[in-house]
Formats: sequence, structure tokens, C-alpha cells
Amino acid sequence: MTSEIEQIVPERRIRLPASISPEAQAALARSLDRPVAPTPALDDIAGWQQRVRDTDAALLPFMQMLAQMAGDVSAESCNFGKASGYLLNQADASSTGRVVYDIHGGALISGGGEICKTMGLLTAKSLQARCYAIDYRMPPLHPYPTPLDDCVEGYRFLLERHAPNEIIVRGASAGANLAGALILRARDEGLPLPAGVILATPEIDLTESGDSFRTNEYIDVVLPHPLMPINLLYAAGHDLAHPYLSPLFGDFTKGFPPTVITTGTRDLFLSNSVQMHNRLRRAGNHSELYIEEAMPHGGFFPAPEDAALAADVRNFADRVWSGVI
Repeated sequence: MTSEIEQIVPERRIRLPASISPEAQAALARSLDRPVAPTPALDDIAGWQQRVRDTDAALLPFMQMLAQMAGDVSAESCNFGKASGYLLNQADASSTGRVVYDIHGGALISGGGEICKTMGLLTAKSLQARCYAIDYRMPPLHPYPTPLDDCVEGYRFLLERHAPNEIIVRGASAGANLAGALILRARDEGLPLPAGVILATPEIDLTESGDSFRTNEYIDVVLPHPLMPINLLYAAGHDLAHPYLSPLFGDFTKGFPPTVITTGTRDLFLSNSVQMHNRLRRAGNHSELYIEEAMPHGGFFPAPEDAALAADVRNFADRVWSGVI
């Protein structure tokens, strides 16, 4: 009943906040009026394939520019069973016993290939660790449960080579959806759980029930609109509220590894992050939540705020690997 009640607010102009760095202000300004890609019909496979190609082509040059920041990180192809991926080695990190299992973002349909590799390079550099980045299969040809199956199979691959207390699972955006679902499924299947989890601006509620899906719509310059058509494409007729599709609704009283969650006040997924943090800690699990002022989905790309947030996440990872938490 209450979901049918609407609050009407007057039209308003929202200024760029003076509370953030000039670099962050410039990043927000650059992203204003970004065009929104058309949404194909759910059964238009060719249309979805073209959207994925267009999205990846637009993102790849930016990712390649960021990849230059990775410096001395090496990359090689790696097979995780039916899914492929990459092994990214930060110099002098291969013998430290610090391993990251990186699950890339991309709204559950894009971000594979070279983009997956680049995201893994940046993760290895940021966390100073050996990184396994899985290039899981995606819709429209491979909807749920295939992407999650690939991620679970990749996690089993890691467990054959590394102790659970060496592994941190990291997911960004859609990758955080799969990271959370991976933990729930691994727990349900009796697999050892990793030492920690990093959920960066997580897409963990495909029902889009949270407050910020409305309050931050159009405010988030990176992700200005909800993604329900993509969610339905990914779910392929399965219940969006199932915990393997929306990890926010998992039973956390059964346990969950120490977790850090990052978001921003302008992030469309702000409510996802807040709710996940509260549900984890109220069930007795260790959770840390970092909310950056005025940050949209994913970050400013780049600004001092990005570096500060990365340092917070690195601090969490260091504490996890050291056994402090």
C-alpha cells in the first residue's frame, strides 16, 4: 500500500557541490547530459548484442588510458573451466599469499574481454596483490544462472590453488551482485568462504526497491536511470528477489565474510549499499561502509576522492589478509 504513495517535489536545479575537489566537480560536469543507449526488446538478441558492442567500444579507450596507471602489473590468460579470464601479477606480490578474485562490472551484460583484463590490472595495482579476473559469460546468449555458475567454478579453481584465508573476493557494480551471490552459493554448497569481500557500489537488488533508485535518478551522472530491462534480461524469467539474483535478500544469520562496501551520495545504488551494510552487521557479521561525498556510480574517474576511497579499501584488505578482522 505504501509503495503506491508518491511525494511530489517542485522542479529544482541542483548545483555542483562546493564540498568536493575541483577535479571531482569537473568530473561531474563532464558527465552531464550523457546520452542514454536505447533499450532493445527482451527478445531482440541482435539488438542486445549491438548494445553490448557499442557500450564496450565507448568504454575501452578510457579503460586503456587507466591501464597505463597499472605500471608493473603483468597479465596472462587463464582458464576457469568453461569461462576464461586473466591472471594479473603485481610485481613482488606473487609470493605474499594475497589473492584477489575480481568480478568485473558492466550492468550484467558488458565489460568482458579487454575491459575485464584492464579492471583486473587496476585491482592488482590498487591492492598490491595477485589478481584472478574472471571473464564470465553474459546475456543475451548466456543469462542467469550461467554467469553465476562461471563465477562459482572460478572460485573452486582458486580454492584448488590457494588457502581460503588468502582470498578476497571483489566485485564492482554488477560484479558485486555476482560476488555476493557467489558467497551465498558457496556457503550453501559447503565451500570454504574467502577471508573477505569488497563490494564496490553494488548492484545487489535487481528488484530496485531502494529509495535511491528514485531520489538519485538523473542525479547520478554515470548511471542516471534504473536498469530493470537489463535485470529482466539477465534473470531470464527467474524471481528477481531470489538471493542468488539479489544478494541483498540473503540470510546473513548463517554467516558472511568480513565485508567493505563503497558508494557515494549521488550513486543510484546508494540504498543498496546502506541496506546491505545494515543487514550484514545486524546479523552479526563484520561490515564497513564508506560513502563518498557527491560521488556518482563507480567514482569520479579520477579525483582525490577516488584515491582516498581506494586507500580505505586497501586498508580493509590489509587488515583482512593480516588476520586483524
